[in-house]
Amino acid sequence: MNLMESLRIAIGALVANKARAMLTMLGVIIGVMAVIILISIGQGVKSDVTSQVSGLGSNLLFVMPGRMGADTQQSVGFTYKLKPEDVDLLKRRMAFAKDIIGNIEAPSRVKYRNKTHRTIVLGTSASYPVVLDRPIAQGRFFTAAQVEAGRRVAVLGKTVVDDIFGSENPIGKRVTIGAQKYLVIGVMSEKGNFMGQDFDDGAYVPLTNMTSLMGSDRLSHIIIKAKDEMHVKDAQDEAKRILGTKYSPDDYSVMTQGETLSILQNILSIMTLMLAGIASISLLVGGIGIMNIMLVSVTERTREIGIRKAVGARTHDIMIQFVIEAIILSMTGGAIGIAIGIGGSLVMKNWMPVEVTWWSVMLSFGFAAIVGIFFGVYPAWKAARLDPIDALRYE
Repeated sequence: MNLMESLRIAIGALVANKARAMLTMLGVIIGVMAVIILISIGQGVKSDVTSQVSGLGSNLLFVMPGRMGADTQQSVGFTYKLKPEDVDLLKRRMAFAKDIIGNIEAPSRVKYRNKTHRTIVLGTSASYPVVLDRPIAQGRFFTAAQVEAGRRVAVLGKTVVDDIFGSENPIGKRVTIGAQKYLVIGVMSEKGNFMGQDFDDGAYVPLTNMTSLMGSDRLSHIIIKAKDEMHVKDAQDEAKRILGTKYSPDDYSVMTQGETLSILQNILSIMTLMLAGIASISLLVGGIGIMNIMLVSVTERTREIGIRKAVGARTHDIMIQFVIEAIILSMTGGAIGIAIGIGGSLVMKNWMPVEVTWWSVMLSFGFAAIVGIFFGVYPAWKAARLDPIDALRYE
């Protein structure tokens, strides 16, 4: 019996039990769909991270508390030891830095009249909009003189403004941050969402005010803007050398944008693989479902197998037929799962970063085919080894 004849018989057997075939394919459909959607989310987030970090500018350096790096994947000896005087020290001694700012961030409440909004408050310097390329949409940012004098002025993100002010103009109004009154002097331009975080949900106050608000002068991080891209490495070496005279290597890290991006990408790649692995479990469950149904089918068609063997069908003919049935179930389910997975990913793109990749489609479809072959072999082997006389006697 040739391959086409085996294929025709296999399709006929599946069509005769359409409901059972569809239910059997459901596990594969869900598995393939889950793999594609979860990998697409992981890849979308990874691309979004790359875009956002790259958009900050290629000449930025980040001084973080603790020892971090591509080789550690984590912070070692995480302590907040950096202080505002470290910013002044770097400004005095660095030759390759264009600007340096120190930041303190912490959650707090912003209140206006009877409305309260919980957000992240960032204490920073007057040059923050220039260093991070964050223009002002309305009003202005606070000046160096206001930072030096510790003026209680604030710039709000659009999400905060929309929540507590609505359509009212926030400029010139006073809000309560923590337990202190602040004059609103500006509104930041919209930044959007990134990895589920709303970058327009924030309030900005002078660093000198933030230290009194928090009761601590420990910096969350320092941002150094190198003179140009050519001198980023020189600026990094300078910063390490200067801070190294005051702190141990475990107290701080000076990372370039590329190093920061590498750490984030490594973490997100691991996350994507974990998501794919979790989704693949459902494919294995679908494969077990295929094997279960194929074993039932072998039992139901025992007499048919006996008749076919009696009229000359060889052992491998029987085996090929049942393997083909299992492959058809898995590959058809895989094709349907791919269609639903791609469609679902495109719909989800309206709410989160999603990127459908060709390799995720090929991976899920190939895995579905392998599942069909792997879990179809044992039932096919069992059918092929049936004794024709015993099979004919089976009731």
